[in-house]
Amino acid sequence: MIHHDGSALYVPDQNPRLGSTVDLWLRTAPGTTSVHVRSVEDGEPRFTEAVPSPRGNEIWWRAAVHVRNPVTRYRFLVDGDWYTATGRAGHDVPDATDFRLVTHPAPPPWTREAIVYQIFPDRFDRAGSAPAPDWAEPADWHEPVRHSSTQWYGGDLDGVTRHLDHIQDLGADTVYLTPFFPARSNHRYDAASFDHVDPLLGGDRALRRLADALHTRGMRLIGDLTTNHTGDTHPWFAGPLAEPDLYYTTPDGGFETWMGVPSLPKLNWGSPRLRERLVTAPDSVVKRWLRYLDGWRIDVANMTGRRGADDLTHTVSRLLAREIRAVRPDALLLAEHAHGAGGDLDVDGWQGTMNYAGFLRPLWTWLHGPSFDPPDFIGVPGGIPRRDGTAVVRTMRAVMATMSWRSWTHSWNLLGSHDTARIHTVTGDPARSEVAMGLLATLPGVPMLFAGDEFGLHGTNGELSRTPVPWGASPLRWYGDLLALRRKHAALRNGGLRFAHVDADRIVFWRETADDRMLVLAARAPGAPVPLPLPADATNLYGGASVPDALRGDGPTFQVWSVPA
Repeated sequence: MIHHDGSALYVPDQNPRLGSTVDLWLRTAPGTTSVHVRSVEDGEPRFTEAVPSPRGNEIWWRAAVHVRNPVTRYRFLVDGDWYTATGRAGHDVPDATDFRLVTHPAPPPWTREAIVYQIFPDRFDRAGSAPAPDWAEPADWHEPVRHSSTQWYGGDLDGVTRHLDHIQDLGADTVYLTPFFPARSNHRYDAASFDHVDPLLGGDRALRRLADALHTRGMRLIGDLTTNHTGDTHPWFAGPLAEPDLYYTTPDGGFETWMGVPSLPKLNWGSPRLRERLVTAPDSVVKRWLRYLDGWRIDVANMTGRRGADDLTHTVSRLLAREIRAVRPDALLLAEHAHGAGGDLDVDGWQGTMNYAGFLRPLWTWLHGPSFDPPDFIGVPGGIPRRDGTAVVRTMRAVMATMSWRSWTHSWNLLGSHDTARIHTVTGDPARSEVAMGLLATLPGVPMLFAGDEFGLHGTNGELSRTPVPWGASPLRWYGDLLALRRKHAALRNGGLRFAHVDADRIVFWRETADDRMLVLAARAPGAPVPLPLPADATNLYGGASVPDALRGDGPTFQVWSVPA
């Protein structure tokens, strides 16, 4: 047994300062004879010998490391083998998998404790009766969803406000809205203005009513901003006040677009005027709406500022972080990134990402059912591969190793979103959906639920998953139960992560703080007892019964046990 992660159990100073010295702890089984920490200062490796401290049937090794650079990388040398964020290796491994200490300003403390509830406003609830716009095809609330960006159900922000009891009772404390700016689609990622809230959603006053109602409850509100493109009806792009220099042009006199969609021209972050209008001016788009919002989720952040030889993404993320901190130090800045985001994190910009690569994708490969066979895997040709628990954990650890523990634990884990199939369609089995929700509630990272999942909604892709919420139906009980468990136990929010047993159909792991110790079992199929006996004083908190001789993973099942330290 050997383990280290970035949690407080192993890195007591969770917010190191530049120039400080930080204690690092490594946990091993007896028999380990030598441990050194290799840290990197100004590009040069430094070795520090660790001091052993026996604790029961384990040895804890401590070494003090100088934090010389804003991001200090480190690894362990254990009896001649390297130990990095991907695990122990009996061969040389690249520095890319080293652990990281980050001294950039820390995200606000609330952001790691949050439980996020994503709302697609057009499909949540309608409190008003706005007339249909000229681009829309009006739909009755119970009408089936079509694959169309113009199908309009008329949900609005006052409809969100009147269901805050439901959201809070479910266990969420942060509402994330997809875009609320005027547009010519139901998704509104083709902004026609950043100056006001879409009147179809109730206008600026409706946003203020929602923000006030949330803040009165101690809840928060996150907006969705597209910094990569606008719609082609935006006044910056079209009309008498158009400013073509704010957009990328093509050699033939046209404009670069998002993914080749003609109506979505791509913004040019090399333009000083664009930076001023969106970010740096006192009344910029980003700052102005923070009067009501508690942060921004940035749409297609991985593409923002990138075009051919231009690679300004890190510049943009730093600029946004700096300017947001200046007006709202407690605000969140989160990046959408559909694949590996590690290269864009830990640069004093995005505080985390939507964790498709390290959570949703591996989880789907493990839990998807035989009846769901899409033509591609969220854009990857060939459908969803079927992988066992060992491959799932390897994927999670590989993605985790590309970023700091801070970035990982502030990223949003998700089972699905408005851009994917619904989790209940993916699994095809309520018991497997419960396992998925259990992992969302107990693994490191911020849980994000897509509105309607708690009612068991289905959908085979992003467009068809945007089903109107069926108010009047009863939510599935395990959503609230599992989120309440996370709220109650610090280990499930802030503890370290140590895998205890992994095989094809079972994943067992520890979540631990100094005072709180949880053992979690996720099983997708029946199997033999897990060779991990529980002490008699263990307490079942979810999904099990009395203390067994060994964990029985007759899946699908999800179990959480409290085990005294």
